[in-house]
Amino acid sequence: MKLIDSTAEILAFKVLNRNIDKRWVNWATDMLMSGFDTENLIILAGEQVPYNQFELIGLTNKIFDELNIDLSDDDTIIKKYACYLINKALTGEMQADDVLNILKVLCIELDYDRNLYDFYLLYFAKEDLKYSDNQWYWNGADKANINTIIYDYFVGWKQNCSN
Repeated sequence: MKLIDSTAEILAFKVLNRNIDKRWVNWATDMLMSGFDTENLIILAGEQVPYNQFELIGLTNKIFDELNIDLSDDDTIIKKYACYLINKALTGEMQADDVLNILKVLCIELDYDRNLYDFYLLYFAKEDLKYSDNQWYWNGADKANINTIIYDYFVGWKQNCSN
């Protein structure tokens, strides 16, 4: 059985040590509705605020073990998260600017990760062009073509994503 798409986001949150919140609960519910039936997924799906992070970290560890999910390759997990976000932008579920912002923040958080650095550059090129006719982040980008450049970059990135 194939994991649901939002698993990429949850795995990224796990390797980034993000707090467990409603998104995790929604993921557990969606996993159950997709046919994954484990005791610990049921427990997570029933969690409500306030979330006890200490208990939930142990619970999510059990869930990943039950589902045989490998968390050892941080780079691959982050790449799949970027693919997940880009897909949401390309399908219209998220705005491209919001995806760029998330990936820019992630790039900074990961010490200017070279795999995410172009998202950082595109974000700031777009930001500069909101207030000026010039930007120094992306060669050849201007107000007339920045959205096309971003779209084309997303399409190119998605071609390197594996399902």
